[in-house]
Amino acid sequence: MYKFLLIGTICFISACSSLQFPGVYKIRVEQGNVIKQDMVDQLKPGMSKDQVEFIMGTALLKDSFNNDRWDYIYTLRRGETLQQQNSMSIFFKNGELTHFTGDFVPSENAENSETQANQRSDTSAPQDS
Repeated sequence: MYKFLLIGTICFISACSSLQFPGVYKIRVEQGNVIKQDMVDQLKPGMSKDQVEFIMGTALLKDSFNNDRWDYIYTLRRGETLQQQNSMSIFFKNGELTHFTGDFVPSENAENSETQANQRSDTSAPQDS
């Protein structure tokens, strides 16, 4: 009799352990560097490492064997569920930004607004008569 009661109790407890309690709050965990499109749009080839660090923040990973590569990684989780993950690698040569790869690319709006700003500055400059 005790044997059946013990086996039944063990089965009941093991079955309950797989259930989740409804309404349990799962914390939102953000890790790494937040990467936004407007930050990426500000990056231009030829920028110094200090300028890139001012725009993007300190890189999450700086390769100790290759000082010319910085990695930015952002992860957002709610409980065990991965909701968002972005990564970006920035490459330098002789201390200047050459290119970057990852989940973000420069938007066309940034290129158009830069071109328009250059045109405005050209037309607003005083001209000698």
